[in-house]
Amino acid sequence: MSTAERRATVLVIGAGQAGLSAGYHLKRRGFASALTDPAAARTFVVLDAEAGAGGAWRHRWESLRMATVNGIFDLPGFPRPPIDPAETSRAAVPRYFEDFEKATEPPILRPVNVTAVTRADADPHGDLLVESDAGRWRVRAVVNATGTWNNPVLPRYPGQETFLGRQLHTRDYVSADELAGSRVAVVGGGISAIQQLEEISRTATTYWYTRREPVFLDAEFRPEEEGRRTIERVRADVEAGNVTGSVVSYTGLIWTSYALAAKERGALARRPMFTAVEPRGVREADGSFTPLDAILWATGFKAALRHLDPLGLRNARGGITMRGTRVAAEPRVHLIGFGPSQSTVGANRAGRDAVRELAGATFAGAR
Repeated sequence: MSTAERRATVLVIGAGQAGLSAGYHLKRRGFASALTDPAAARTFVVLDAEAGAGGAWRHRWESLRMATVNGIFDLPGFPRPPIDPAETSRAAVPRYFEDFEKATEPPILRPVNVTAVTRADADPHGDLLVESDAGRWRVRAVVNATGTWNNPVLPRYPGQETFLGRQLHTRDYVSADELAGSRVAVVGGGISAIQQLEEISRTATTYWYTRREPVFLDAEFRPEEEGRRTIERVRADVEAGNVTGSVVSYTGLIWTSYALAAKERGALARRPMFTAVEPRGVREADGSFTPLDAILWATGFKAALRHLDPLGLRNARGGITMRGTRVAAEPRVHLIGFGPSQSTVGANRAGRDAVRELAGATFAGAR
């Protein structure tokens, strides 16, 4: 790919669910491909860091089957075919995304890593410069759809670097087979932590650690009602410029089949966080010692937005104030798959909403 500066009206970063939705709606709104029709009045391009279709789903752990994923919403205008519930999500979802790309032909360049987004000058209505390992793009607006997979949360504890066993994060986990017969600490109170704790506990001795006592919902869970309530709470936070937490921090945990299986096996015996890591285990809150072979940090992810740091989007609290999908401090940047649009259905809608606003914008001399 050329390293010379190229131009587009809108540049989408990321080709997961949110990015593909944005690309679909840009094309429907008359934005042409910046790759094949660069002289058109309005153009767009999608830069994706992955080698192929599927976004973060390409990296989900091997044992995560379609029967236990939290839900995959159809991509716009492209209903999902029947999927075997026993198939791995890392195979089924990328295949579906690839079929969508073949059918809709969005202008995607991959693998391309975006390293920085900056302002071309002091004009608040001027261009943005998108730097990547495949060259620079000069654009009028950026739709960021980078998700969270590449920004894992990794807590630090005294002595962590001295541990002689294995340490891995959810993004490194492949299957329980590699931990069979071991003594494993699973750290985290979210959905992934429960899923991984349940399957690891089948063939290993597990210890479950969380900072707070996990809250399981006893009442009947109504997905649509609870989903709407959660989205409104997250939306209120981003509009106020607050830092948003994980989905579980808003909803609590649900008694899923895998959570019940872990409970029946005795794996949900939660321990308070250890105070230190030692070469062969951890020092418990009560001062006792627990020997370990591995520590799995199922401690979640945060939005992967480091490339936007040069724009200074965060406030003093570390949050990003939003107005719909737009960043209040920089209206040329839209964040989708972020805040209230982290779910798959939310990502679809956010892609549509961002493009609706961009289609109504005036881009002087845009290409």
